[in-house]
Amino acid sequence: MDRWILHRFQQLVARVREAYDSFTFHTIYHAVHNFCVVDLSSLYLDILKERLYVSAPSSPRRRSSQTAIYRILKGMIRLMAPILSFTAEEAWGYLPKEEGDPDSVHLTTFPEVEEEMLDEDLAERWEQLLEVREVVTKALEEARQRKEIGHSLDARLTLRAPSELAAFLRSFGDELREIFIVSQLEIGEAPGGLQVEVSKARGKKCARCWVYHEEVGHLEGYPDLCPRCVEVISQGR
Repeated sequence: MDRWILHRFQQLVARVREAYDSFTFHTIYHAVHNFCVVDLSSLYLDILKERLYVSAPSSPRRRSSQTAIYRILKGMIRLMAPILSFTAEEAWGYLPKEEGDPDSVHLTTFPEVEEEMLDEDLAERWEQLLEVREVVTKALEEARQRKEIGHSLDARLTLRAPSELAAFLRSFGDELREIFIVSQLEIGEAPGGLQVEVSKARGKKCARCWVYHEEVGHLEGYPDLCPRCVEVISQGR
């Protein structure tokens, strides 16, 4: 997921630099706005909440996401600097600096497109996954309207799909549950198109991560926590 958002950011850098060169400033506005609203806010950052809030500070997955966010923020501030001069300067002042970074954003240069971050094969995988996520999100919203669930984490998701699609979804491993923002996920095979079933998650809600787990209430010394949160808290002691 972090590699995908960095791929998308490199595409943004290329488009914005080209727009500056051609003085098409409205393109810059729309490109940056769409990236912030669609790619970041409604997708990447929404999915990332659980990882950032729940994982241990030293978790490689959490550190990976923090690194991706930092790289995007640092590049975004520089892209916006010619247009949002004062806002960019203020944001740059709060940004942790790397060795050699100047005190002012206006003494830096635009970010370059990092070719090694571009991955068209990964982008195609995510394009297919996001099509599935759109179907899943619709099913979750319909279940919410029927008052079967409240938040999406109240849900257990059962997907039935042709073998090729089922194998594709399984290839995302445990990350797929986070991408769909549900507590439990089961993937099975069935002929025809994708079938989505939403039901109430099994077990009890963890007081720390809000994910439902059948072992909540059965762990000695931690009556309100799931096994994952118990492990994280134990590491901090």
